[in-house]
Amino acid sequence: MTIFKKLVGLTAFVGLVFCAQTRAADDIKIGVIFPLSGNSAGAGKSALAAIELAAQIINEPHPELAPLTLAGAGGLPNLGGAKVKIIAADHQGNPSEGQAQTLRLITQEKVVGMVGTYQSAVALTATATAERYGIPFVIGDGVAANITERGFKWTFRTTPIASDFANNYVEYLSDLKKAGHPADNIAIVYENTDYGTSVSGTVREIAKKRGLNIVADIAYNANGADVSAQVLQLKDKKPDAVIFISYTSDAILYVKTMKSLDYLPPLVIGDDSGFSDAAFIKAAADLAQGVVNRSAWSTGPKDSVTWRINEMYKAKTGQDLDDTSGRDMQGFFVLVDAINRAKSTKPEAIQAALKATDLKADQLMMGYKGVKFDDKGQNTLAATYLIQLTGNHYYSIWPEKTAEKPLVYPYKGWK
Repeated sequence: MTIFKKLVGLTAFVGLVFCAQTRAADDIKIGVIFPLSGNSAGAGKSALAAIELAAQIINEPHPELAPLTLAGAGGLPNLGGAKVKIIAADHQGNPSEGQAQTLRLITQEKVVGMVGTYQSAVALTATATAERYGIPFVIGDGVAANITERGFKWTFRTTPIASDFANNYVEYLSDLKKAGHPADNIAIVYENTDYGTSVSGTVREIAKKRGLNIVADIAYNANGADVSAQVLQLKDKKPDAVIFISYTSDAILYVKTMKSLDYLPPLVIGDDSGFSDAAFIKAAADLAQGVVNRSAWSTGPKDSVTWRINEMYKAKTGQDLDDTSGRDMQGFFVLVDAINRAKSTKPEAIQAALKATDLKADQLMMGYKGVKFDDKGQNTLAATYLIQLTGNHYYSIWPEKTAEKPLVYPYKGWK
């Protein structure tokens, strides 16, 4: 072999090595799908902002956020320092559009994983598309039980689900009763899509098993314009506590209607979603003082990891991070952690890494006990607690041992 040929061969070899290294450091595209228009646009935009912040935390060195997963690395160390790139899509709150946008992200944008979707009804269609194409989909927020009950192998859910919430509500009511407050008769008010029907069904089942009386069981059309009849029904039945399972526009409409009809139940429990949205706080906080809500997010003490994340989010958006956006942010961290551990962008490798996930509580930004998936893709270590609105902020009130403030009882509303 001539010297010339050897040099050509060596140059080609070096070129191949260089190309391989370049490819290893290429941006890793992740599809993120939320309602960025329509009645739930506020929640969707907040969730997207949270995930954009998560990408920034991963892509840039943030040693002050250790031991949060990938916070100090400045990219994915097992993939040559590659950065994550978010490809966002708007499903408009429409399950069919969610299906179409997921298909586009997978087939045209060539994303290697997906995160979303806020509405459970959209999660059902979007994950079905990802399942068909063999692309990992991490649900950070949707809580309808059937999302992980279909035998899917590519769907993973990090958030606590309806049974977790229902048990917490019932245990909380039991503690209220022990403290001398009436808590035997409850009302369940829920929007009639997959989210509302799934959560209400679980709450209903667990409440009955624990001996609670359901004096009003009210379904309503999501995004309706008038809930006067429903509020008048509540006023007539006089429940000790009302549990609302509602998205943002519905939650705002209910508290405004309750004021206009002068209805103040002793206790109002909001099932996160609409009640956690910054848009709800802005539009209706002065009408809903003392509403109890569920959450796995806490800002924490000054200079803690969660406090720093909240400061970064506030600098980006002008508002505090809420539970729903936080859960989506956590889901994104879990997916990217799996991609890094997979040392590959191949779907099968990412899927295997997700199945092997075993994150501890101190590696998370949310108040879960950890992240570990069962055979259905559900996080078995997810957890939640209860918070109460005082002024424009929620403070943890239950369990009592971790409470920031004591419960204010009864519900004040606008008084």
